[in-house]
Amino acid sequence: MNTHETEAPVVTLPKNSGREPVIEIRKLKKSFGALEVLKNVSLTLFNGENLVVLGKSGSGKSVLIKCIAGLLRFDGGTIKVFDKNIGDLKTKELGELRQHIGFLFQSGALYDSMTVKQNLEFPLQRIRKNLSEKEMAEKINEVLENIGLADALNKMPSQLSGGMRKRISLARTIVVDPLIMLYDEPTTGLDPVTSDEISELINQVQKKYKTSSIIITHDIKCAIATADRMIMIAEGEVYKEGKRTDFENSGDALIKSFFN
Repeated sequence: MNTHETEAPVVTLPKNSGREPVIEIRKLKKSFGALEVLKNVSLTLFNGENLVVLGKSGSGKSVLIKCIAGLLRFDGGTIKVFDKNIGDLKTKELGELRQHIGFLFQSGALYDSMTVKQNLEFPLQRIRKNLSEKEMAEKINEVLENIGLADALNKMPSQLSGGMRKRISLARTIVVDPLIMLYDEPTTGLDPVTSDEISELINQVQKKYKTSSIIITHDIKCAIATADRMIMIAEGEVYKEGKRTDFENSGDALIKSFFN
C-alpha cells in the first residue's frame, strides 16, 4: 500500500527515475561555538542513487545528514528536500517531511525494553496510522524476511548480535517505506564479514524499495560496494566529487590515503 501522497502532502514525489534531484544542498554552514564544522558544502542527491560521503573523523559527515533530517539547525546556506526548503518549514511540515526520511543511526538506537516486533510496531503506529493490526503484522513480517531475520520477531535486542541489531535497526527504518535513506556509518563496530553483509543489504534496500540514499562512511569497502557516486569532505567543504573509479584512480595524496 502506497500512502506517501495521502499522508504527507508537503512532499512532491519525483516524477520519473531519471536524474531528478531529491536533495539539493547549497553553501551549507554549521558551527559549534568557534568551531566551523561545515563551511561551504554543496551537493545533490539524485532520485534512486546511492551517494557515499567520505571524510576523516570529525570532518562533519554525520553533522551533514543530521542537518538534512532536521535533527540539527544549520547556520547558513540552504537544504532542499523534494524541493522544500528545510529552513522555511514549520514544525508540522518538517514532521510530515521527515516521515519520508529514514535515518539509520550509528548506534542502531533500538529500544532495549521492547521486543523486535514492538520496535518495528512503534514507527508504524506513529506514521502509518491507517494500517490495521493484520496489515501491520504482515508489513513487519515482510520486512524481517527481506533482511533475513524472520525468526527474530519476539527476541529482545540484548539477545541479538551486533550485526543482527544493525539489521533490525534497518528494518525499523524501512518498515514505513521511506523515500530517502540516510546511513550514519552503517558498518562501524562490525566484523568484516558482517560489514559486507550490511553493505549488500544497503544495495538490496535501494533496489527493492527504490530509495535514494546518502551513506556516511570511512569504511572504503562499504563505500566501494554501495556507491553510485562519491563525495569527499575535507576542511568543511566538498574536496572531490565523482564516480568510484575517479577516486580509485586519483593521484591526490589525501584521496590515496583512503584507498591505499
